[in-house]
Amino acid sequence: MRINVNGAETFVATGGKDFDPSKPTAVFIHGAGFDHSTWALYTRWHAHNGYSVLAPDLPGHGLSGGELLGSVAEMADWIVALIEAAGAKQARLIGHSLGSLIAVEAAARHPEKVTSLGLIGTATAMPVSEGLLSAAKANSPDAIAMMTLWGFGPRASLGGSLSPGNWLVGKGVRVLEAAKPGVLYTDLLASNAYDATEAARKVKAPTTIVLAERDLMTPTKNGRALAALIPNAKVITLPGAGHMLLAEKPDDVLKAIAA
Repeated sequence: MRINVNGAETFVATGGKDFDPSKPTAVFIHGAGFDHSTWALYTRWHAHNGYSVLAPDLPGHGLSGGELLGSVAEMADWIVALIEAAGAKQARLIGHSLGSLIAVEAAARHPEKVTSLGLIGTATAMPVSEGLLSAAKANSPDAIAMMTLWGFGPRASLGGSLSPGNWLVGKGVRVLEAAKPGVLYTDLLASNAYDATEAARKVKAPTTIVLAERDLMTPTKNGRALAALIPNAKVITLPGAGHMLLAEKPDDVLKAIAA
């Protein structure tokens, strides 16, 4: 569906069902350079199991209009504006990578709006190498190559998809290639500048953290450091997967966040 958020038309996937604000709401927040399509399995499951779903393309991403947001704090406030624009009072926030930082910041800034958190491929901080930042700033294909090389686990390079004929790495490349110029750089810059330590200490919502054993971008030790700051956070580590665990281990991730 398309709704107006802060004066800009926003595309939001709803998992194949009309959004109903009377049901519990689940909001899915994508990572740097990506869009709503990364959540296809997860939104559909939630929409058919008692939730109303909002999986937006962040401003300037995918099919959404509006200006790119330059900080995690701005993105967190925008997520709350989205919830309000949809007519919901509260929501469960589920985020991957940069999306997980946005979810943590939203829960710290707007605790009354967040019922629970699902943080996937997360960490207290997500520093970005100068090489990747430079390539992304220049809109160079090297940035996408680095993202996919570091992002996927070793099994993905051999195929690895549960769907016959699908190539996980190739699909990730195509989504990143479709992003508008400047999108990946702006997202990476926001991620690089943010530290979730103070926000995590303010989180009161029940939190599940899903990590990947072979994650080179947000190593498991950094995810566990974040979990240690959030009272009673539950941590699940998936063996063999890399940072793109949404695609590499979809059933396992779904089971973890659905529980």
